[in-house]
Amino acid sequence: MKAIVCTKYGSPDVLQLKEIEKPTPKDNEVLIRIYATTVTSEDCAFRKGDSPYASRVFVTGGLLKPKKTILGTQFAGIIETAGKDVRRFKEGDQVFAALGSSLGAYAEYISLPEDGALAIKPANVTHEEAAAVPSGALTALPFLRDKGHIQRGQKVLINGASGSVGTYAVQLAKYFGAKVTGVCSSANLALVKSLGADSVIDYTSEDFTQSGQTYDIIFDTVGKRSFSHCKNSLKPRGIYLTTVPTLAILLHMLWTLKIGSKKAVITFTGLRSSSEKTKDLIFLKELIEAGKIKPAIDRRYPLEQIAEAHRYVEKGHKKGNVVITLE
Repeated sequence: MKAIVCTKYGSPDVLQLKEIEKPTPKDNEVLIRIYATTVTSEDCAFRKGDSPYASRVFVTGGLLKPKKTILGTQFAGIIETAGKDVRRFKEGDQVFAALGSSLGAYAEYISLPEDGALAIKPANVTHEEAAAVPSGALTALPFLRDKGHIQRGQKVLINGASGSVGTYAVQLAKYFGAKVTGVCSSANLALVKSLGADSVIDYTSEDFTQSGQTYDIIFDTVGKRSFSHCKNSLKPRGIYLTTVPTLAILLHMLWTLKIGSKKAVITFTGLRSSSEKTKDLIFLKELIEAGKIKPAIDRRYPLEQIAEAHRYVEKGHKKGNVVITLE
């Protein structure tokens, strides 16, 4: 089978298309033919070995070179073979999945245990669209629902509203009944408005922290505005959420647990159990099929051009998701 193999850390040029052995599923596993995957900012970090070495230790598994040589954290495809002990799925099922730190989506085939973060894909979207769901939506959902305790009628601001997490955060906040303000660049205002935002702010010409408006939740999906910057824009008992782990946010989170009514919160959604992720994938499937949320795709690349996709994502200006097609 074809796969993109990464045998050393570095630029997108380290990604090499190779023929490797097709996996054989165990009795409790399914063999899936991958039709689409994505390139995320996390994939780029794993390829480079960033953070500075945390990803090497906890994800790719090697300090000097990656032990997990096939990257990719989410995909959609069709089950080709089901092991004899598999009960949840059958041959021919169309599925989508979140791999997290196990990686492996940059390939034509993958074997997964049936109790992995795997679910039947939404019937009304393509494999490309389904592949663009897990990473962003499985981050936005637990942040807003479980950590932000979002409630109908609240005012919610999404910073980075046009990114992978942000595009889902806008739609999910609207689903939960909030009044949503999206913050993005001028080029993406129309996209964010089309996703349901009640108002949009162009960060290149306006600083939302200086507007005098206050919010029940400020969700910084890109880690660009700190709790200190946003604190005065929170209502009493307001919550600041961010996806980017820094020493500052960890200290603010510990401090606000004890002091004051405004809270700073971060959660590591990738560390949740497969069963929790699967429940959320099923929930998201139902929302997509009901027309409540939709994937946003910026660009599509064939597998052979994945290095170009990485270069584009690293620029930091993608709108929604960048999809890799294997069909």
